[in-house]
Amino acid sequence: MRRRYARLVFVTTISLHLPEELLAASRRYSAALRLSRAEYIRQAIERMNRGVDTQLRAKRMREAAVKCRKADLEANAEFAAIEHDIED
Repeated sequence: MRRRYARLVFVTTISLHLPEELLAASRRYSAALRLSRAEYIRQAIERMNRGVDTQLRAKRMREAAVKCRKADLEANAEFAAIEHDIED
């Protein structure tokens, strides 16, 4: 089922199976924050998605840095060989 959300976005309804303890905690915390339970869960998913996105971006950057370091070492070795040839 699709509904129009407050931010003028269409959303899809899902069915979610949660352990009773997690459901009870989400009820308490959403009430304490004066949010609907659905909004509380939406915000929790959005926060998790941002965290995962940050982790994946950091992983890609580390992998790119390793590739750059490898290329730098290869270039340095080539320059060293050229300098050695010029000196001879």
